[in-house]
Amino acid sequence: MQPISAVIITRDEANNIVDALRSVEFCDELLVVDSGSVDDTVSLAQQAGARVLHNQWPGHVAQKNFAIDNAAHDWILSIDADERISDELATSIKAAMAAEPAVSGFEVSRRAFYLGRWIDHCGWYPDRRVRLFDRRNARWEGIDPHDFIRVQGPQRRLEGDLLHYTYRDISHHLAVIDRYTTIGADRLAKLGRRATINDIVGRPIWTFFKKYVLKLGVLDGLPGLLVCALSSYYVFLKYAKLWERGRGT
Repeated sequence: MQPISAVIITRDEANNIVDALRSVEFCDELLVVDSGSVDDTVSLAQQAGARVLHNQWPGHVAQKNFAIDNAAHDWILSIDADERISDELATSIKAAMAAEPAVSGFEVSRRAFYLGRWIDHCGWYPDRRVRLFDRRNARWEGIDPHDFIRVQGPQRRLEGDLLHYTYRDISHHLAVIDRYTTIGADRLAKLGRRATINDIVGRPIWTFFKKYVLKLGVLDGLPGLLVCALSSYYVFLKYAKLWERGRGT
């Protein structure tokens, strides 16, 4: 079986880190890269058997690349602290690693739990992402805070879900939106982007219609409506902040 390093980046994830690490206990190494937690994240991770490194926060993409560069093994299983490997997915991973893999990365389906239910539409599921990969042929890329793995070589899909225990409540969701839209607006401003009326008005309307109607968010009940509405608000706020940064220039 090919050895696997499970890597997680953290900051103040005491409520999540133990369950996240338990879900990847089948891996050969548990590596946590922490960027300055002031809660019990570090001690809890160490008690759960993880090797913990500290790295001052350089951004999502850079931090995740730091983590995979410092792992002990070439095959990396990367999850966030609020994610869990389901039993079915763990079985698929172990089967895939039982022989020399003929691919450079494996794609998984991520399923989110939000406001008391699993969200199966809205564009949130199956939300396929590469999370198991050979670091010799893969790197994290993207525009912060939205990162993804770029794999050089063939990929294959694994059975089983990556479970995402997302926002605790609406207040937490709004706080994350505020933080991430600031990061996104700053990044776009550095790239020379300017916000237009279509960005501020048209994009949010299209986002809601696409997620609620075309992606069948209506089938996810009131939580689905809130997902779609807050997704639309996310787009509005990001471009409103971008417009704000462009005033007077």
